[in-house]
Amino acid sequence: MKKFLLASSIALVFLQTLFSQEQKEELTQSRFESLTKLTQVIGTVEKYYVDDVKLEEIVDKAIKGLMQELDAHSTFLDKKSSKEMSIQTNGEFGGLGITVGMRDGALTVVSPIDETPAYKAGVKAGDIILKIDDISTLNMTLDEAVNLMRGKPKTSISLTLVRKGENKPLKIKIIRDIIKIQSVFAKNIEEDLLYLRVSSFDKKVTENLKDAIIKKSNLKGIILDLRNNPGGLLTQAIGVTDLFVDSGIIVSQKGREATDEEKFYAKYSNSVTKVPLVVLVNGGSASASEIVSGSLQDHKRAVVIGEKTFGKGSVQAVLPIVKDRTENIKLTIAKYYLPSGRTIQAKGITPDIIVHPGKTVSDSNSEFQIKEADLKKHLEGELEKVDGVKQEEEIVQTKTVITKEDIANDNQLNSAINILKSLIIINNK
Repeated sequence: MKKFLLASSIALVFLQTLFSQEQKEELTQSRFESLTKLTQVIGTVEKYYVDDVKLEEIVDKAIKGLMQELDAHSTFLDKKSSKEMSIQTNGEFGGLGITVGMRDGALTVVSPIDETPAYKAGVKAGDIILKIDDISTLNMTLDEAVNLMRGKPKTSISLTLVRKGENKPLKIKIIRDIIKIQSVFAKNIEEDLLYLRVSSFDKKVTENLKDAIIKKSNLKGIILDLRNNPGGLLTQAIGVTDLFVDSGIIVSQKGREATDEEKFYAKYSNSVTKVPLVVLVNGGSASASEIVSGSLQDHKRAVVIGEKTFGKGSVQAVLPIVKDRTENIKLTIAKYYLPSGRTIQAKGITPDIIVHPGKTVSDSNSEFQIKEADLKKHLEGELEKVDGVKQEEEIVQTKTVITKEDIANDNQLNSAINILKSLIIINNK
């Protein structure tokens, strides 16, 4: 009986080994056939195509097509594109100040960056770019579009945009400029509320936000404005969230294999405040902004207000394909997942409370109810028009304080303030 069992075991192991070898041989054969097919197509194009196309160009086009078919963020960076990427990363360049992405196959503005040429020209989050100058963006890759929009400072460019609510496309002329971004703005709302605006996640965002929070005395609540923030550094998204969360997962990064998963945790020592928090988002909030707002939402640490975010939750790595690194591919290697396990990619963050942009609704007769202080400010404004001089005090105040006019012109901010005040009352009970 023992000999029979031993013989059966040996036979089973032999069969498994044989089956495994057959699988490997089939896989090798399949790979060989696939590569032969690709080689045959390239050779046929080189030999019979109507125009004389060199082999190197055919291969480049094949790689570009492959990258485009994978997803909107994977792309082939030829020598020119790799050099442009290096300039963008390490040096100054002329640009418009917008972040773009692909949505349903269309080149879409994720968000204009505050105080940049595109922002001042009136480009809005959600605009679809139909043309760059006279070149159609149909079937254009993200990197091709970015390279076209980038150029020498003080040169002009025209964007033809399709905007929701407009009957016909808009043509906007923009003058390129050196893009310099101030990432963090801190302002007071009344005496005990702090408004923190983050326009992008650069390397000093966490540090600047921490300083602003610590410096504010008598702090009772915070509004964190991430609207039209296209993202930035993952480390900063983690750092910002960690300012408000004591423990637990902030975000995880999952790749192709289970072993590729990486989790990032909050540390108690990094938390600086426990006051009530409201986060503002919209369709221009993407990537790092979605990590922060989604993680704070999952931890029940903040109430998220505004509109659904863009939905960019994938991770790209630049990988060289030649020894001298003059040619590369930018490849999606992982996706971000929030503490609850939900993904950001193509789904975005749905706010706890949906609030649309626009002016605050007010009593139509309120404009006639002028108090003495309001009248004085009004007359000062009229004097400014005549003299062309603005009072220094007023300039300083508008830089550090959210004014009634700011609130009246921003329905989402007004809603955030009201909800934050309610949270403070509940928190104090």
